[in-house]
Amino acid sequence: MARVTLYNREGKGVGEIELSPALFDVDSNEGLVHDAVVAQEANVRVAIAHTKDRGEVAGTGKKPWKQKGTGRARHGSRRSPIWVGGGITFGPRSIRNFALKFNKKARRKALAMALTDKVRGGALCAVESLSVEEGKTAALARLLKNLPVAGKKTLILVEAENREVGKAARNIPEVATMPVHSLNLVELLKFPSVLISKQGLDELTAHFKRA
Repeated sequence: MARVTLYNREGKGVGEIELSPALFDVDSNEGLVHDAVVAQEANVRVAIAHTKDRGEVAGTGKKPWKQKGTGRARHGSRRSPIWVGGGITFGPRSIRNFALKFNKKARRKALAMALTDKVRGGALCAVESLSVEEGKTAALARLLKNLPVAGKKTLILVEAENREVGKAARNIPEVATMPVHSLNLVELLKFPSVLISKQGLDELTAHFKRA
């Protein structure tokens, strides 16, 4: 059974929390995690580059010169790809779809592997409460200074109704916030440390079971 130390706001350990083995104690599979990251990044990729083919470029449809008798090569359109200003052959198109199919259970498993790695590496810090008064940055900075995540690049997972922490973290370098129900593999892997409240752990576990 996976466990983490629960800290109070002063940074003192006040006990341990048992974590769901389905989410925080699974066997590692680097290949699955890699495939999940590739799929997630591919599914948010947007094709920006777009070239026009001969049917889209501006220009007349008139034949440049008659077929025979001029001594020049035969041409039927100024919009041909071999003409300057003509269409582009096999150029990048904005209709490209980079999406990759990835099994839902496999995606959840990869997220559980990443969370398990955080727990086993001592990178998941649980605190009794993440509340900050009126979204004050100074209040959150004091809280972080008392915890093991002090001075580390940290992802703070907040409960659904807790919006004050997001406001307070905006001006703290190397600190980002995310609702527990929006947690995804790529964001989790970006941060060496994760901070979450006891209530947030409960919400994350419940959300994982429903997903």
